[in-house]
Amino acid sequence: MVKKTSKRNARSFTDCFKLRRTPLQRRPARTIVTRSQSHVRGGLFRRLPSELFDMILDQMSVRDLSIFSMVSKEVNGQVRAYISTLAWRKRMMNENFHHFVSFKQTFIVGHYKDLSLLFKRCTLLLPTKERLKFIFSKISQIPCFSMDQCELPGCLGLSCYGVFFQTLIAGWDRLECHRVFNFLCELTHLLKNIEAVLSERPGLKRYQERQIRLYCRHVLLDCWPNQPVKKFWLNLLLNPWPLVSQARLLFILYGPSCPDGTLNWHSLVEMELPRRSLWEVANAIHLLFGDTDLEDQSNQSMLTILEELIVVPQQWHVDNVARLLVLCESSLCYNILASKAINGRLFEVSRLLVHIVLVCEEDNYHVSWAVKLVHRIYNLLRTAAEKFRFIQQLESMFSMVTMEMLEFSVTGGVTFD
Repeated sequence: MVKKTSKRNARSFTDCFKLRRTPLQRRPARTIVTRSQSHVRGGLFRRLPSELFDMILDQMSVRDLSIFSMVSKEVNGQVRAYISTLAWRKRMMNENFHHFVSFKQTFIVGHYKDLSLLFKRCTLLLPTKERLKFIFSKISQIPCFSMDQCELPGCLGLSCYGVFFQTLIAGWDRLECHRVFNFLCELTHLLKNIEAVLSERPGLKRYQERQIRLYCRHVLLDCWPNQPVKKFWLNLLLNPWPLVSQARLLFILYGPSCPDGTLNWHSLVEMELPRRSLWEVANAIHLLFGDTDLEDQSNQSMLTILEELIVVPQQWHVDNVARLLVLCESSLCYNILASKAINGRLFEVSRLLVHIVLVCEEDNYHVSWAVKLVHRIYNLLRTAAEKFRFIQQLESMFSMVTMEMLEFSVTGGVTFD
């Protein structure tokens, strides 16, 4: 007899192997947002209260903040608004540039380099004019960055400004740099200040001359290790003026100075100066005209500027002129003397050559260099009469200078070895 299975048992048996249906559950919401979705929705930082976002920015270093400003257009604008606050400027833009020890100087200069990167990156999306207005409206509020508001010779402000300026426009093309120069001249009245100094007698406005020298050297010129870039900025300063004024301005920028920073105008007239006093002005002349040829049109400009330079404020001591030519190096020195020789100024050329020989002996240069220079000038002359007259002038000049030295020694002025 087969035992019947109860319905209860049968139901429980089949239920063990049947998949139980469960109601459909909603998938969890995505917590990762792609870059495109973040751009459409405004980004995750948009959901933060502005106070909390500012607290996050407060914890970032200047360098981190500059990198963070490139995350998105919206973040860029928020960072730009953040660094415009007075609280941030007081905290990050140090206005005390006096009495620093050496390691502190390195830190403060590096800090302003990082600040420049921050301003450069957070204004990346703005047009050039608006970009400059935003940056210099913040920087110009620092007193030591102005041309006429700090009188301490050891102030580090303009050096920091130069590093800031160089980092800011690094990589910009010449047209943009020209716009920067024009904007800076309007902001600081630089060209008007230069004009006011050039229109007066040399040395009459000693303080203004000193401030122009410090500002132009530290902010526009000395910060560039690249010589072609430095030449570009020096030409921007010189080109607005006639050649006579360019010579004056070149002396203001690179001429010998007193311990207090003011220009020593009359020292080149009254006495023979050592090599270090003429080194900078010689380098500036070589930077401007070192690659010119004798037939080049700019060679005449160089000769005019040099002629005007060596009579500022009066005719220089002849040894200072000779030393300047020696420091300008051989090609430039030859071009200057050759231009004079071609124009028939053989007496002047002979006089300078004799003193160039004396300078070479005094400053431990090889006299053979001066001898080669004499040979090149001799071979440049076309006719035999010119060559003979040149040799005669050179011989008589050597005799004259030798007699002057002997007379000066006998009278007890200087004892020569």
